[in-house]
Amino acid sequence: MAAAETQPLLVRDRGSGARSGTTARQELCIDQAVVFIEDAIKYRSIYHRMDAGSLWLYRWYYSNLCQRVLGFTIFLILALAFVEFPSSFTRTADVRYRSQPWQPPCGLTETIEALCMLIFLVDLSVKGYLVGQAQLQENLWLLAYFVVLVVSVVDWIVSLSLACEESLRVRRSLRPFFLLQNSSMMKKTLKCIRWSLPEMASVGLLLTIHLCLFTIIGMLLFTIGEKDEAQNEERLTYFQNLPEALTSLLVLLTTSNNPDVMIPAYTQNRVSALFFILFTLIGSLFLMNLLTAIIYNQFRGYLMKSLQTSLFRRRLGARAAYEVLASTAGQTGATSEAVGVNPEDFLRVLQKTQLPKIFKEAIMQKARSYDGRPMLADEFQKLFDEVDKGVIKEHPPKPQYQSLFLQSVQFIFSHRYFDYLGNVIALGNLLSICVFLVLDSDLLPGERDDFVLGIIDHVFILYYVLELLFKVFAQGLRGYLSYCSNVFDGILTIVLLVLEISTLAVYRLPHSGWKPKQYGPLSLWDMTRLVNTLIVFRFLRIIPNVKPMAIVTSTILGLIQNLRAFGGILVVVYYVFAIIGINLFRGVIVPPGNSSLVPNNSSAPCGSFEQLGYWSNNFDDFAAALITLWNVMVVNNWQVLLDAYRRYSGPWSTVYFVLWWLVSSVIWVNLFLALLLENFLHRWDPQSHNQLLVGTRQTTYQMSVELMFRDILEEPKEEELMEKLHKHPHLQLYR
Repeated sequence: MAAAETQPLLVRDRGSGARSGTTARQELCIDQAVVFIEDAIKYRSIYHRMDAGSLWLYRWYYSNLCQRVLGFTIFLILALAFVEFPSSFTRTADVRYRSQPWQPPCGLTETIEALCMLIFLVDLSVKGYLVGQAQLQENLWLLAYFVVLVVSVVDWIVSLSLACEESLRVRRSLRPFFLLQNSSMMKKTLKCIRWSLPEMASVGLLLTIHLCLFTIIGMLLFTIGEKDEAQNEERLTYFQNLPEALTSLLVLLTTSNNPDVMIPAYTQNRVSALFFILFTLIGSLFLMNLLTAIIYNQFRGYLMKSLQTSLFRRRLGARAAYEVLASTAGQTGATSEAVGVNPEDFLRVLQKTQLPKIFKEAIMQKARSYDGRPMLADEFQKLFDEVDKGVIKEHPPKPQYQSLFLQSVQFIFSHRYFDYLGNVIALGNLLSICVFLVLDSDLLPGERDDFVLGIIDHVFILYYVLELLFKVFAQGLRGYLSYCSNVFDGILTIVLLVLEISTLAVYRLPHSGWKPKQYGPLSLWDMTRLVNTLIVFRFLRIIPNVKPMAIVTSTILGLIQNLRAFGGILVVVYYVFAIIGINLFRGVIVPPGNSSLVPNNSSAPCGSFEQLGYWSNNFDDFAAALITLWNVMVVNNWQVLLDAYRRYSGPWSTVYFVLWWLVSSVIWVNLFLALLLENFLHRWDPQSHNQLLVGTRQTTYQMSVELMFRDILEEPKEEELMEKLHKHPHLQLYR
């Protein structure tokens, strides 16, 4: 319960009972402060139960073990789509060569699914208990969680009662919800997308008007001269009817069928090209890019609101920790603001807090600087600014050698010019590989002389081994391994050395006219190609030494770290559309000869689904559906898939693919572009780099989305924080 609820213990007993009550109350305050600080660091809500038992349950729930079990459960239930009917366990997705896949017996995947839903039920129960009944009734995500579980259990029971022979499993489409509800950043991103929909819809309406207007004009232009065979060709190919013309121009928005759609009319009359050029200028180059700009602007604006909420949660959690630590001052009649927080109490809290070691040490060092003087609210808040600073990485000290000669050697091999020499050697190795690729391009493997290439590989790999040994000597083993580039180089060098030793053991030393491919169980040429491929990867070591390239690379790595929410939403939409696609189109693509709708390759029109051999683009299983959706999202030749599924399953199939194009290629790709621009511009701004912690020498480019915009976020006012704290349903403050 709240800290104030333990105060009657002090009234009943004036002696040892009072001391015992005071100690218990102080321990409860310490535990509450620990949880509040962890909530602040993780941007979690502080509105949950605060009694001792609930605090233990809360920390247990958010422990690494429980969260990993929950994450693995979500992964497992999503991965069932690859195993359950229709199974994806075939070598190929091509309907012409695909064998009958293995199908799990009824009850196998259902048992795994039942265990997953049981864990989700425990997850929902714990969350519901911790937030309390009043908060539970107002939390739409938890209520939706309950509804999804109920529907899934009912559908699971129906599936077992029908011996797994049901035609539709509703719960499969609901599984991505478990991923959504477990990520606060994904929820914020979805909220931003929902808020941005009105602005996107306005541009979408303009695109629709533009598309319909040009469709009508195209139908009028290319059906006037019906007696003209050339005009008939354009009309019958792309403007046969209104839906066909609308689809052709919609595909032209993505420029996928350009200039195919224009060629028949342009061949007869060059003036007709103006129609298609004007359509592309207005639609593709103006309206589509305008949509990108609006999504970027609106998403960034709404993302600011979401990140402002995250900042408020951090400040609120820190202020709540301050209040409960200072609440013991209420016993003496002084206010917590006047007394403040004892640094020793705060250090006790920090020892129990789950926080990265580097940040914990920085905060503890700053707290000790108060020398026992109580910390006020502003000073307490500033302690957590250390968490927002750059990620620090210090390298171990170099070995100390007594000999002047060894010190000179150490200086040479630890100097940056030695790294530059290694880069030059790697470049020379890469150029030599390119030369041999050009010289041997017209020769069959049996006609190639591998002698020179084998000697060159031996020489370069010998240098790489010596370089590794020299660096370990100069930097020490721990110092060498503390650099990611050294670890990358070292692993590749060891792999190259093992391959070369294996080559020498089997084929002996190379000589002129050497053709070892004819002898022994191994293929030297294949091994050499593998070695050369690894050497090409080793050339990537130059990236950290070129500053612009290093910034671009760090931007990409930063995006990978910060794209979990965007990637999660993409997984959700892929999953849902794949399941819907399986239910709609499974089995509609049949091999040639099995249907009168499928022409032979010899009679299929040029550029058609059959002539291009796109038989693997189907929805017969989950894995094939994902690849088909990817090919549509890329929009290269997606009109071929539109035409094929329109012929095989009906004209309404176009609606499914157009909706997928809007969700994936228009909305999600533009959201990704917005994050990419913000991340890239922030890294190229010299004033935006975070301050380093005291005593550190190097920082890495690791920045979360919250930190990216921290400089332009508004700090919450004290009145707002205290108002929210007083509304806490499970915490009673003294002031």
